[in-house]
Amino acid sequence: MERKHLVYFLFIFIAIVFTVRLFYIQVIDDSYKLSAENNSRRTITLYPDRGFIYDRNGQLLVANQPAYDIMVTPNNVKTLDTNEFCELANITKEEFILKMKKARKKPNSPRKPSIFIKEMSKGDYAIFKEKLYKYEGFFAQSRTLREYPIHSAANVLGYVNEVSQRTLEKEPYYQKGDNIGEAGIEKSYEEYLRGSRGVKRVMVDVHNNVVGSFQGGKYDTLATPGSDVTSTIDIVLQAYGERLMKNKRGSIVAIEPSTGEILALISSPTYDPNLLVGRIRSKNYTKLYNDSINKPLFDRGLLATYPPGSPFKLMNALIGLQEGTITENTTFTCRHGFHYGSLHVSCHCDTHHPIALKTSISKSCNNYYCNVYKGVIEKYHTTAEGFMVWHDHVTSFGLGKFLNNDLPTGTKGKIPDVDYYNAVYGGTSWRAVTTISNAIGQGEILTSPIQLANFTATIANRGYYYTPHIVKSIDGKPIDDENFTKPKYTTIDSVHFEKVIEGMYDVFENGTARGSRLEGIEMCGKTGTAENPHGQDHSIFIAFAPKDNPKIAIAIVVENGYWGSRWAAPITSLLIEQYITGEISREALEKRMLEGDLSDEYELQLEQLIKKAEEKRKRELQLATE
Repeated sequence: MERKHLVYFLFIFIAIVFTVRLFYIQVIDDSYKLSAENNSRRTITLYPDRGFIYDRNGQLLVANQPAYDIMVTPNNVKTLDTNEFCELANITKEEFILKMKKARKKPNSPRKPSIFIKEMSKGDYAIFKEKLYKYEGFFAQSRTLREYPIHSAANVLGYVNEVSQRTLEKEPYYQKGDNIGEAGIEKSYEEYLRGSRGVKRVMVDVHNNVVGSFQGGKYDTLATPGSDVTSTIDIVLQAYGERLMKNKRGSIVAIEPSTGEILALISSPTYDPNLLVGRIRSKNYTKLYNDSINKPLFDRGLLATYPPGSPFKLMNALIGLQEGTITENTTFTCRHGFHYGSLHVSCHCDTHHPIALKTSISKSCNNYYCNVYKGVIEKYHTTAEGFMVWHDHVTSFGLGKFLNNDLPTGTKGKIPDVDYYNAVYGGTSWRAVTTISNAIGQGEILTSPIQLANFTATIANRGYYYTPHIVKSIDGKPIDDENFTKPKYTTIDSVHFEKVIEGMYDVFENGTARGSRLEGIEMCGKTGTAENPHGQDHSIFIAFAPKDNPKIAIAIVVENGYWGSRWAAPITSLLIEQYITGEISREALEKRMLEGDLSDEYELQLEQLIKKAEEKRKRELQLATE
């Protein structure tokens, strides 16, 4: 081929390549076009509506309300009346300067919009909107905030907060400025509630005003709302329990035995969940968090642990029956308590004659259960062997371990084992009487209220339980997780439970809770008084009803409430009546519980703690100067 033809061919080939490339860039690949139009368009994030949360009866508990983020593109901001802007936006001039500096500081951010004021309420935005046209470079972007119409169940429902940097690094779904569930159902079911973001691209003029959609909405995506969640909570029962616990510290947990569904999860003191919504959230959270006395953010029902006290005697009764060391007719005579050498465990059951199992429960006899516990441990060749048998029976009820429920927090509590006591006593020389406090639910045993409620539901079911859970269905579809729908059986044969239940029934009929008895509802319960080294004893009570067809099982702890029948038993009785009948017939009892106030007791306890701290500080100063 001649050289001139080769040159012609080369020029033609290059022309074809450039033509094809130009066609691809202009017609097929529009990324350059998008880039060129970047300065005349705006990308708006479409935040999805979070799913609603309902109670078990369809009552709306968590909804959404409109809110607005005030966005800023720093390079488009012109001279403005800063004082007027700050007054409308309810921020200080110092805050304005700091926010503007932050918006300009990030790489390339002066040309891109970012959040200047997050989550302005509908009312505040209505005022701000009238003069927004005066502030070039600023515009509004809609989103939603949570709303709690019932003002109750704060610890159950949880709250949402801006996603943290740590979460941004771990979870690719989230972007800066997104909200995420931080507690309660909002956290546990975040994946279902959050929905999916959308994007809208619009054209803007030189004043940053929207003049139309970009490419006819070709690149827009719709936001997908989150799923609606139906909780297991009965909000009427929940709110009533919160009223009964006003001016008291403690917790109430109520469970439906036949399903494991949590009917009420009350932690007191509590707070209005609306306090943690929108721009006031940060300030209010700090205030609630710093309340180290009342601890309103601390979910006592899930996290607090207490010695279970006398309700734990039911456990030892069941173990004794299973191990064959007692029968329902086995008797012990109580002479003001259990005596073994120099060891004495006092008792106030006021019986000086032989009593059998049923009476031991209704009278709450310490001597009876010290003998039962000792008999179980000493049945085996070694203390360690007997104790591990006892330990395995206890943990089969879900005590001493996480329940693996659908709640975002919890505690194992404490059921000591052989290794624990070997470490404490420096070997294997300890015996049943060394750990005799376990007989009456004291000593090293610690349980949370939800564990006690689950224990009660297990007795009501005659030997099995469903893992407690807080959600009933998602978008109308019942949960099908086997962890919540498959029963867990204990190591105690079902035949033994009836004997214990008869004793629990007698607690209301003739025993320690007879003052809380209600005609027409067969209640079964057990009072408890848990020793407390920091002040007055805790008032504890567990119960279920009706006796032969249980609809509700409850555990309640009233901190520093003296004894079980003083506060815990009456409150439990009222809650059972409310849930089963829908009304309260004992107005005088209700009035006494609603008006009951333990604030003076808590003040006294606080004074004692301050006094001890001051004495400790003085001792430390004295030692430092010697």
